[in-house]
Amino acid sequence: MKEKLSQKFSRGDFLRAAGVTGALGVSGTLLGAHAAQGQGRDYQGQDSGMGGMDHGSPKASEAMEDMHFGFGGKGDVDLSRFDPTEFLRTFDYGEERQEGGRTVREYEVTAQDAEIEVAPGIMYPAWTYNGQVPGPTLRATEGDRLRIVFKNRGSHPHTMHFHGFHPANMDGMFEIVAPGQEFVYEFDAEPFGSHIFHCHVFPLKEHIARGMYAAFIIDPKEGRPEADEMVMVMNGFDTNFDQENELYAVNTVAFHYQRHPIKIKKNELIRIYISNLLEFDFINSIHTHANFFDYYPQGTSLEPSEFIDTKGFVQAERGIMEFRYKFPGLFMFHTHISEFTELGWSGLFEVVE
Repeated sequence: MKEKLSQKFSRGDFLRAAGVTGALGVSGTLLGAHAAQGQGRDYQGQDSGMGGMDHGSPKASEAMEDMHFGFGGKGDVDLSRFDPTEFLRTFDYGEERQEGGRTVREYEVTAQDAEIEVAPGIMYPAWTYNGQVPGPTLRATEGDRLRIVFKNRGSHPHTMHFHGFHPANMDGMFEIVAPGQEFVYEFDAEPFGSHIFHCHVFPLKEHIARGMYAAFIIDPKEGRPEADEMVMVMNGFDTNFDQENELYAVNTVAFHYQRHPIKIKKNELIRIYISNLLEFDFINSIHTHANFFDYYPQGTSLEPSEFIDTKGFVQAERGIMEFRYKFPGLFMFHTHISEFTELGWSGLFEVVE
């Protein structure tokens, strides 16, 4: 039997050779993906040196920079191609019109092959919706009529399977859309909640692992309290195609929110639509430091089910997190699966006055 590549090049080897603890730069031969030379330095074993230090000193500034980047290093991806910070608060409401006295929202989604940068210098050959992973966050209000014009410009058959209510012929299971073809999905937006859509062509695991998924939000008719709203899609990347992930992230780019902390206001209500689209691992999770959050499973109730600081998710599980921070400063959030944290699924909230 052919020996798995992961046995020759483990995740630990990836950490050391790729410099995940700094910026990533590894031979594409080892990764199965294209890689460019990254810049960075090893963070393992370093002390921040902050104890008793003048926080205005040059040494303190350097130490704070290391803490700020955490495991993320000093390299960065090309943010002009995909910026996870911009993606975080971007919602696609479609083109709105009135037809027969009701609101109709029309979207255009295109499947296409695209190389995406999942860490500094690491390019991954993805299958995408609209050239990005995750795909665009589609959003509507309960009762709207949705019309999604799906165009397959990729090299493989694809579909869009929406989690929610819809007729059988709009399920995205049997309506296979071949390369060069189009299909129009049309259904009513229900039930309200935090949902997802993904490709449902077999082998299903490959289409999901390659990046064909996104968040799908349906707001209740009465709305929700005003909040700073964000979307977080937990995912990972099998860069050597051995069905074991080498990188983990929220919104695709490893350690992005370590390098670019998410700015939020003290005492402001934060609402996160979170979902798990990780393939090849059975469970994922999120943990907020120094805080707890109200959790709404699937977002289908206006009352939270629990008040917690750590939540586990199986694949396709999703919900809504709501919280406020009482104190300013940098606060970490990450998966509570330590291996995933060290391989990219980690970030910071920067709470400001």
